[in-house]
Amino acid sequence: MGHFVEEVTFEKEDFTIDGLERGDYEACTFINCNFANSDFSNIRFIDCEFQDCNLSAVKLGGTGFQDVRFQNCKMLGLQFDECSDFLFQVSFDNCQLNHSSFFANKLVKTTFIECKLQDVDFTNCNLTSAVFDDSDIMGATFTNCTLAKADFRTALNLGIDPERNRMKGAQFSQQNVIGLLNKYQIKVG
Repeated sequence: MGHFVEEVTFEKEDFTIDGLERGDYEACTFINCNFANSDFSNIRFIDCEFQDCNLSAVKLGGTGFQDVRFQNCKMLGLQFDECSDFLFQVSFDNCQLNHSSFFANKLVKTTFIECKLQDVDFTNCNLTSAVFDDSDIMGATFTNCTLAKADFRTALNLGIDPERNRMKGAQFSQQNVIGLLNKYQIKVG
């Protein structure tokens, strides 16, 4: 199973050589660490925070993210769909998540604040009450999603097909509601 680490702060560490030891990390903080191309398979993070970290191309097979917050992180090409579903809960603030996949993830009440979500795959996601504040979702795929009560009012580069998603109560601004009409190739204004 690995070891148990609780309430430890890791700062300016480079895990690209030896990787992070397998185990459970609870209430830990990772600041300015480099995890690029590391293997997080079967590691569990509970109530942890990642700040100013590079997590690009990290392998997430069976990884547990239970109430984990990411701030100012570079997280390109991550396969969140390979994470453990058990108590999966994440939030993102000013993160680069381009080319990542959340295929079929349960993302109820997940917050994406000032994130880059270009070409992210949200297919089959439950995004009920999710928030996309000032996040760039250009080219992101929303197909067969539950977007009930999701907040897209300040999302940028919106392009969602209302016929292919459940959208009851989803919120849009007057400016970005046009992104719901892209497929019709009509001009507004």
